[in-house]
Amino acid sequence: MNRHYRALELDKILNKLAERASCAESKEAALALEPEFDLKRAERNLKMTDDAFVLSGKFGAPSFGNLKSVANELRRADAGGMLTMRELLRIAEVLRVIRGVKQWQSKCASSENSLNQLFGGLVANKFLEDKITSAIINEEELYDTASPALSDIRRKIRTATSKARETLDKIIHSSTYKKYLQDAIVTQRDGRYVVPVKAECRGNVPGLVHDTSSSGQTVFIEPMGVVQANNDIRVLISKEDAEIERILFELSALAGSYSDQIISSYRCLCDLDLIFAKADMAYKMKAVTPKLNEHGIIDLKKARHPLIPSDKVVAVDINLGKDFDTLVITGPNTGGKTVTLKTLGLLTLMAMCGMMIPAADNSEVSIFRRVLVDIGDEQSIEQSLSTFSAHMTNIIGILKQANASTLALIDELGAGTDPVEGAALAIAILEKLRSRGAKIAATTHYAELKEFALRTDGIENGSCEFDIKTLRPTYRLLIGVPGKSNAFAISLRLGLDNNVVNRAKELVNRDSREFENVVSTLEARRQNLEKQLESARSLTQKANTEKQKAESELDRARKQAELVLEKAREEASRIVSRTSAQADALIDELDRARKAKNDDPALKAKLRRDIRGLEDSANPVEKKRQDGEYTLPRPLKVGDNVLIYDLDKDAVVLELPDKDNMVLVQAGIIKTRVELKNLRLKKSETKKNVSGFRNTRGHKPSNVNIRPVTEIDVRGQTAIEAIMAVDSAIDNAILTNVRNLTIIHGKGTGVLRAEIQKHLRTVKYVKSFRLGNFGEGESGVTIVELK
Repeated sequence: MNRHYRALELDKILNKLAERASCAESKEAALALEPEFDLKRAERNLKMTDDAFVLSGKFGAPSFGNLKSVANELRRADAGGMLTMRELLRIAEVLRVIRGVKQWQSKCASSENSLNQLFGGLVANKFLEDKITSAIINEEELYDTASPALSDIRRKIRTATSKARETLDKIIHSSTYKKYLQDAIVTQRDGRYVVPVKAECRGNVPGLVHDTSSSGQTVFIEPMGVVQANNDIRVLISKEDAEIERILFELSALAGSYSDQIISSYRCLCDLDLIFAKADMAYKMKAVTPKLNEHGIIDLKKARHPLIPSDKVVAVDINLGKDFDTLVITGPNTGGKTVTLKTLGLLTLMAMCGMMIPAADNSEVSIFRRVLVDIGDEQSIEQSLSTFSAHMTNIIGILKQANASTLALIDELGAGTDPVEGAALAIAILEKLRSRGAKIAATTHYAELKEFALRTDGIENGSCEFDIKTLRPTYRLLIGVPGKSNAFAISLRLGLDNNVVNRAKELVNRDSREFENVVSTLEARRQNLEKQLESARSLTQKANTEKQKAESELDRARKQAELVLEKAREEASRIVSRTSAQADALIDELDRARKAKNDDPALKAKLRRDIRGLEDSANPVEKKRQDGEYTLPRPLKVGDNVLIYDLDKDAVVLELPDKDNMVLVQAGIIKTRVELKNLRLKKSETKKNVSGFRNTRGHKPSNVNIRPVTEIDVRGQTAIEAIMAVDSAIDNAILTNVRNLTIIHGKGTGVLRAEIQKHLRTVKYVKSFRLGNFGEGESGVTIVELK
């Protein structure tokens, strides 16, 4: 591997990727993975990984098994060679995995993604898979059903074997031969059935000797009675071997005919295996898909080094190439400067290799033709190179190769030599790299480089934060702020004598002290601003939470209102349906009365009551609900102050409840009867005088006992006279709590009716009016409903 990539530990990432691959070829491809320099191809590779990541999240990753390449076996079969049972089973296993992955893909076939072309390259071959698996049991045995001939041969072998064993069983249990046998068992030698006979009795058992025991005390004899049966078995076994060979040749030829198809599908399978291994590693790292560009712009948000454990790694924000092309990172040792450089370089290489990166959404990475690195101490005794010489050798190589498509990462730039010369050399190197158009990130301890970054456009300071109180780095990268080495503070905290530290401070020149003081002031202000920003974020988050809560409550109220409205609509619909049915029944009754010319006053009165009942039932306004079961604290007395509950009106009791529990009360100048349960006893004193109240129109009545009027006849009057009479009748009706008034104006020319109805539209006490129905006077009367 390229030594620059190895310095950034890309090889360790590829090893982790290979561990997640299933196929041997996929593992090799993972280890050989190299960054892609073409933007379009890099975007395509990254898109495939992202699609695999999404599909794995929705449907789970497909299973690729533990496959091995069968290309050599298939080529040999295609050339006419015979494959072994093991090789054929491996081909069947490849076909099974191909079929399984195709079935998995069918579950998410509706998803359009960049992997469809690879999935389309998988060709399942259930026919060949079944032919192999239905014939071969394992690596050493075929099923009897592999062919009719094999089944017949094995049946004959079983018959001949059974016959031979029966003969031998008779011999070993025979009283004649039993005494000559070492053991009463049947065994085999060279594939032939024999019995163990004592060596001294070998002449007593006629047959062929096949073997002798190691002690020489037992000989294995094939009795003459089973020689023919054993011969038959051997012949049948030879036929069985020949049939097995024929079947294997047939299966091999069949597999060979599909060799190109299977090899092509296997390659697609390996490519998919590698892509899903990338997706699996992305899940492990909680990675995202970055945006890619070829303009040298890097913007990493909450980037994490993938090789540092998740419970220890600190996320950093790194940007380069947009507002500045060079980042100079300073800070104390062990503060995280080198890790920041490696994170920047490694995540760039991972994205170029088509891998998702451990960072936050909307991170952006550039494609570089070269990623050149000088990280670590490469001192070499064999090559007589000091640390400085080794660094310079690497930097010389970087300067030779650097161009506008280069990312240069240099750790401890200019270190290992005289500080003055080293700082000057470091500045010159940065200027040379910038003149080549390279994007640069370098770490240093030199204050000269901090000053150089402050006064030079296109170069930005960065620092790794360090907590002086705890003497621990926070590993956070702060861009725009130069860092301090904090050597004095660290030395004091570690126990170095105060006088020594103070003397060291005196030896630092004035300019350096002033610069460090400025840096310290900037750092204090930054920390203060960061606390204020965090407080503002907290308040904003709280406000957003309250806003969401209010919106939720408003949404709930809207839904509740919709439910109430829907319930009201349903109730209105039921009222309309019921009223419509009652109206139809009333119309039918009126039609029958008209046809019968029935002018019975009782019938008319009944019809009027039915009409009023219909109006009441069609009125959706409910009376005020009773507040539970109310019981009067004592029986009512004449003169008690009471409240008419449903009208919320004060009244005085005039008469005690009658048999129907109706109480005569006076509310203002109006007398009316009210149900006892609708009255609430008030605690004020009893009123003695109930007269002298004014009505709502401001007139003082001449008599409290006004007679209610429900009907007025204005026939023969002029329009003005009729209107005055109607106004008077309306006043009387309101005062006496009458809600319906009948105005008799006659039919005539209709002028008087029109004038009266025109006037009624202007009277605010009129709720509605209509012409009379049949039995009420029809168009000769107007029925007025008062509020």
